[in-house]
Amino acid sequence: MTRIQANLLLLLAAAIWGGGFVAQSTAMKVIGPFWFIGLRFAIAALAVLPFMLLEVRKAPVKTSSRHFKLYLMTGLALFGGAVTQQIGLLTTTVTNSSFITGLYVVIVPLIAVVFLRRSPHWIIWPGAIMAVSGIYLLSGGELSALSTGDLLTVICAIFWAGQITLAGIAVSETGRALTLSFAQFATTAVCALAVAMVTEPIGWAAVWDAAPEILYVGIFSSGVAFSLQIIGQRYTTSSQAAIFLSSEALFGASLGALLLGETMPALGYVGCALMFAAMLLVEIVPEIARRRAPERLKPSQNLG
Repeated sequence: MTRIQANLLLLLAAAIWGGGFVAQSTAMKVIGPFWFIGLRFAIAALAVLPFMLLEVRKAPVKTSSRHFKLYLMTGLALFGGAVTQQIGLLTTTVTNSSFITGLYVVIVPLIAVVFLRRSPHWIIWPGAIMAVSGIYLLSGGELSALSTGDLLTVICAIFWAGQITLAGIAVSETGRALTLSFAQFATTAVCALAVAMVTEPIGWAAVWDAAPEILYVGIFSSGVAFSLQIIGQRYTTSSQAAIFLSSEALFGASLGALLLGETMPALGYVGCALMFAAMLLVEIVPEIARRRAPERLKPSQNLG
């Protein structure tokens, strides 16, 4: 798979997640956040399980204790992100949530520099600034006063940045994208269901009423989109992945306006343009540099 194809997979994952914001918001009217998270990721784990078993049979790399730790840490980061985002949606809008969640586009390169001692391609920094500026403009440049939900979503962005970074490390070491998907889904489902059984009352009527949203986020937002993310991250960097995945805010804000009546201001269209410009920059500039590098190494034809 080429880097361009991988980034397109990440863009598709972001589009699916954008629809997930709407489903997550509407489901909170009938079901508690922990039951919703637990059921969605249980469905996701079951959906990925058959494909994971096929991958295990063909995998050239044996799973080590380090790999298990990476799977567990990725799953816990996913659990933290899912919980803070879901609870945050109780007291914030889909537009605000999608904007604030997109802050991981800046946090991922910072993690790479501070913890991994890796310097991303220089274009990532202006690209990240453009992407975050674009997400901000989607809200019209004026977020309402920060609510509890907004603050929880800031924490969510930190968890998502950790999940993206850990997923990139795990899949590069193991080559098992679907095994990682199953492991993180199962970890999140077990943690969420354990909390839900203790803290949230539940009835079959509530599950039935929320079934369309649970199935959408379970099969598509979780099973399909997160698997696309992990597969795509095998062929691109975590920093570039964060740029493309941040476009979920564009899709979330658009669908929030279309389906929930949330308005997108005129500046939102400027934000869309900035985000797409950022994605094009991080795609085109490294590719141009890569192609020019061999040309610089070619011996001169005018040798005297």
